[in-house]
Amino acid sequence: MRKLLIILLVAVAIIPSAAAEAVKIDALILPKFENGEMSGDFPGEAQYYHEAYTEGGEVYDIAGAMDGHQLYVKDGIALFVTGMGKVNTAVSLTSLITDERFDFSDTYFLATGCAGSSTGYTVMGDVFIITATIDYDLGHHADPREMTSGSETTWFHDAGYDDASFKLLNQDLSEKVYQMTKDVELATTEKTAAFMAAAFPGEEWAVRNPMVLKGTTVTGDNYWKGYYDEANARLMTETYGAPDPYALSEMEDNSIAVTLDRFGLLDRLIIIRDSVNMDVFMLGATPESLWDPEFESSLSDEDSVEAADIFATAMENNFKVGSVVIDAIKNGTLQ
Repeated sequence: MRKLLIILLVAVAIIPSAAAEAVKIDALILPKFENGEMSGDFPGEAQYYHEAYTEGGEVYDIAGAMDGHQLYVKDGIALFVTGMGKVNTAVSLTSLITDERFDFSDTYFLATGCAGSSTGYTVMGDVFIITATIDYDLGHHADPREMTSGSETTWFHDAGYDDASFKLLNQDLSEKVYQMTKDVELATTEKTAAFMAAAFPGEEWAVRNPMVLKGTTVTGDNYWKGYYDEANARLMTETYGAPDPYALSEMEDNSIAVTLDRFGLLDRLIIIRDSVNMDVFMLGATPESLWDPEFESSLSDEDSVEAADIFATAMENNFKVGSVVIDAIKNGTLQ
């Protein structure tokens, strides 16, 4: 009888303490990939944030994460590399926010990473505060060789997908983030500036210095590029009535927005992306020349045929902007 009483008392003591042990997360940083190690080498999307906020903290394995990807937590700030693409991102994020070891009830979600950006509005090295996301793949697409109207665009809107294909972020939060970051000084490189000038000769927009902008991002299941797909992205942005111009092409953000919306967390999503290349072919590049399996080229190469040498600088630009936001969350000034 005495043993039974002791067991019951221990059980009662454990239940409330277990519930109280959920780790409260103030901010969750969501990069999509890292180049090599999480710190100390050439930076990808995660490294600057990890070194500044989560290095030396607790490390957790997450069921459903991509192989080798872990959650890093330190002083209320967490970082989790989701993997690239909409499916990887949705599965990774769902696995994390349903993990009962963590409390995401008051979390700000900061999706961060690099992207290709639109002509006429952006330059490589820009950083964007995203105000709306669009799924490039939902709707109807035709092969241009099947089109009979001569239209530049090959996408057709289907309202049946609207609940998932267009997500409007919290405009008040986006505006607060933009106002606190719009004057952050961003950098470029001489090589990148010359690259842009040569790619778009005589175009004033192409030779300005990088800056913080607001914009709409279009999320595709593939890494597309070209004048006609850019026209599709512009048409989508206009069709859905996005509040800011089409700015970026990437492969994850609409998936993050849809996932968080399903769990009632969309109003605390912040997206900060930097441009490391343009969404059209430049300086004679073609699909065959860029994507031939035998042609080894990466956007992070110092002599990239798409990105010049902007990659590391753009990642640093992203962190300059994002760190302002994370610091505001830590200090309680982003309310």
